[in-house]
Amino acid sequence: MKIPHLIIAASAILASAACNAEKGAKATGPGPEVTAKAVPAPNNGDWSAIVSKTAEGGFIMGNPNAKVKLVEYGSMTCPHCAAFDEAGTKPLIDNYVKKGLVSFEFRNYVRDQFDLTASLIARCGGESSFFGLTRNLYADQSNWIGKLQAADQAQMQALEAMAPAQKFSTIADLAGLKQFASLRGVPRAKADACLADEAAVNQLVQINSDAITQYPKFPGTPTFIINSAMVELGPVTEAQVWPTLETKIKEALAG
Repeated sequence: MKIPHLIIAASAILASAACNAEKGAKATGPGPEVTAKAVPAPNNGDWSAIVSKTAEGGFIMGNPNAKVKLVEYGSMTCPHCAAFDEAGTKPLIDNYVKKGLVSFEFRNYVRDQFDLTASLIARCGGESSFFGLTRNLYADQSNWIGKLQAADQAQMQALEAMAPAQKFSTIADLAGLKQFASLRGVPRAKADACLADEAAVNQLVQINSDAITQYPKFPGTPTFIINSAMVELGPVTEAQVWPTLETKIKEALAG
């Protein structure tokens, strides 16, 4: 069975890619004015409702032919990723994705077994629920991580002796993630199947490996890619991540 070996490999990768720390810096300017015209969605629809899975293992929202293709590598357990989601994801979608100017792809970057478990839950419903579940998990991050932190130490230690599928299922139970998903349209039986899906685990670990290979200076999460180039945000505070990224988006649209 491949999963145990991949989990060991993932541990080595995770050690070099922690959640980005907050650093002080001057705020960037607002960037150039956006003059590009909105691109109508097919059948007078909404670009943000058009979601598909990518060959790289992520999920992409919006116009596949958008001038700016934004990719976020995000960790479900990273508080800085949750802060970006709260501050930046809505204006990104409302002001750029819905207008067909930017496509937004999210690739799960798993840092540990807890992160991997939450990612399996987020991806469990496929294209129709991925972004909704991801945003909900970020909004509720302190709650479900708090449940893990409050779990009995004997239960946490017992995880190490479990087979991967049992381990992920137990973590999901301890964090309340199965009930969380059930309330949002993913039945418990389906969640159990997703948590035992070896191919899904392999793909998540592969996303990590590909990120490190393609971007040797991968700084941690969140990391953003615009049109295949890693975005250099510089040393910014948590509050400055979205304004700085938005400036980069505007520059790419103007280019």
